[in-house]
Amino acid sequence: MPASRLRRVAVLVLEGAKPLDVGIPAQVFTTRASMPYEVRVCGAAPGLVTGGDGLAYDVGHGLDAVAWADIVFVPGYRFPDRDDPPQAVIDALVAAHDRGARLAAISTGAFALAATGLLDGRRATTHWHYTRALAARHPLVQVDENVLFVDEGSVLTSAGAASGIDLCLHILRGDLGVAASNHAARRLVAAPYRSGGQAQYVPRSVPEPLGERFSATREWALHRLGEPLTLDILARQAGVSPRTFSRRFVEETGYTPMQWVMRARIDLARELLERSQRSVEQIAADVGLGTGANLRLHFQRILGTTPSEYRHTFTRGE
Repeated sequence: MPASRLRRVAVLVLEGAKPLDVGIPAQVFTTRASMPYEVRVCGAAPGLVTGGDGLAYDVGHGLDAVAWADIVFVPGYRFPDRDDPPQAVIDALVAAHDRGARLAAISTGAFALAATGLLDGRRATTHWHYTRALAARHPLVQVDENVLFVDEGSVLTSAGAASGIDLCLHILRGDLGVAASNHAARRLVAAPYRSGGQAQYVPRSVPEPLGERFSATREWALHRLGEPLTLDILARQAGVSPRTFSRRFVEETGYTPMQWVMRARIDLARELLERSQRSVEQIAADVGLGTGANLRLHFQRILGTTPSEYRHTFTRGE
């Protein structure tokens, strides 16, 4: 979609809203010259909203902002498994969805979306502490407890607070491309993308001493995507056997090592398509995929489009 179109973002603050959950979309999509978004923070009504963790929010907009927005974020809030949001909030979310707005929940904000019925029959996630409660309260929702976020097109959900950053960057990648998403990640001092499941954050009885080492290996690989990267090479860099590396890598990221490398290469190819005039053949070589045919094959398989169509999408508004 062309980068020139202004997108309207509403952050819907419910009673007991968690501060970090509110701040993430407000900061990621902050209104600035380099970001074609306008952000409005709202509540069920304008005025003071009691938040969680000792904070309160003085919001300038009511549900009119939900009716105005192209994307509505619902931050997590306290005690989501006790009561549904007010009926007026539920009705506003349903109406926004019906006219084509995207609804995105951070952490326990998924309970508010589930209360609308819009998650029935769809995959969704929430903070790991509440996944069972979400499944019990809304049995028609297909709760996935081992992902950082779920994109179901018009409704998106994310796990604990920090994964709200992952979700926001994912939305940016879809709206504006990888270059804009990476720029925002640098501004936030955040990882451009984390593929991992949230199971890695669930308390464990046994320490996981290899986590930092594997993170360093992933960072090492990101700087060498144009070079040969095999399972043996990655395992050797991490200082463990290929079998151990492969097993633990899947636990940490949700992907096999080579699936992760392929997605990293495709992301780099996306950025080069957006920001350079290099040919598809040149980009294929740059990212370690060898030939344009190979790049086209994996681009289509992972993204459902061709490199040329992708480039056209992200340059036609310039």
